[in-house]
Amino acid sequence: QLLIVSGSNMSGKSTLLSLVPRFYDPTSGAVFIDGRNLRDLTKKSVRLQIGMVLQDTILFSTTIKENIAYGRPGATDEEIIEAARRAQAYDFIMNMPHGCASAVGERGSHLSVGQRQRIGIARAFLKNAPILLLDEPTSALDPGTEHAIMETIGELMRGRTTLIITHRLATIHSLGRIVVLEHGTIAEQGTGSELLKRAGPYARLYQAGQYTR
Repeated sequence: QLLIVSGSNMSGKSTLLSLVPRFYDPTSGAVFIDGRNLRDLTKKSVRLQIGMVLQDTILFSTTIKENIAYGRPGATDEEIIEAARRAQAYDFIMNMPHGCASAVGERGSHLSVGQRQRIGIARAFLKNAPILLLDEPTSALDPGTEHAIMETIGELMRGRTTLIITHRLATIHSLGRIVVLEHGTIAEQGTGSELLKRAGPYARLYQAGQYTR
């Protein structure tokens, strides 16, 4: 199942996403995974089942290898390299002075924004969790890099329950089920083509995005 969430600022998108890993619990209602109320599960057990790629990938001032391995401590070198390959990060890593042993700098200052995102995607590949949360994963990227990153993310999404939050509607228009949030409520939902035909909030957001590209 693929659930895509989209909407404008302050609509509650990131709040909704934060409920899944239990960063906080809902004050009313409930969140279920496989029929289980998240309140009945420990935070640790829930988070072990979740991989995340955020708008700004958090990197530590250590090596590329150790930053990727953060996705699954104890992973072998071969598993880390395979995750880098699947995230299309292997080539740029091998072009760095010390390969996987190269330092990323303070908060990844030695890497471009696109390279930092690929490290975050490699972490998610390495973790191989059944649930994937993506929060504006391409919003800081130029169009060319965004297209390449979305191809990689498409590979990462296969076989996983995925929740994406984005303002960049063109990148997710053809992906699964879209839920449009406005002012903390669901304004409409359906596939991209269905929502365009309705000429509602999604269609307005989509057309506005086309004209501002």
